[in-house]
Amino acid sequence: MKLVKIIIILLISFTTSFKGISANEFKKIFKDGGKLIFIRHAYAPGSGDPDGFRISNCLTQRNLNIDGVEQSKRIGHFFRQNDIKIGKVLSSEWCRCKQTAEYAFNSYEIRDFLNSFFSQEFSHNKDKQIKELKEYIKNWNGKNNLILVTHYVVISEILNLSVSSGEIVIADKDYNILGRLNTLNN
Repeated sequence: MKLVKIIIILLISFTTSFKGISANEFKKIFKDGGKLIFIRHAYAPGSGDPDGFRISNCLTQRNLNIDGVEQSKRIGHFFRQNDIKIGKVLSSEWCRCKQTAEYAFNSYEIRDFLNSFFSQEFSHNKDKQIKELKEYIKNWNGKNNLILVTHYVVISEILNLSVSSGEIVIADKDYNILGRLNTLNN
């Protein structure tokens, strides 16, 4: 019962998107490029990874269901509809992240510093990954917007923020949050 209450509280907190930001202001956020766009993978039922998970085999992983596929397509449509310029799309090696990137943007590059470190099996990678991610961002030229399709734990560690499946968080290179968009019910 306690878990249900926590989930309800979290879901309620995820429904706010771009509070106080008009459509024109929203477009201005992206106008000059140079933004970090963190996207938690789209909806994949369950949590964590199943027993026997293998990073090289999508059949052993939690993957997007039809709702997650549709959510990913909405994410891509959102970027095209608003003419948001994208420099690069980077994805975790996890299949649910690659699927999100594929359905939303068609092309992407894989970077292991975006991988989940939620499970005990991968938790020892956390410090190394975060260091590599921050180094990548530090060296990124920032001319266009950089999309990072990743996991809850990575976004939480970098931005100190809870995010829902498919949520988009826009930040500057100093990790200041400029806006959020929940795509779960849009």
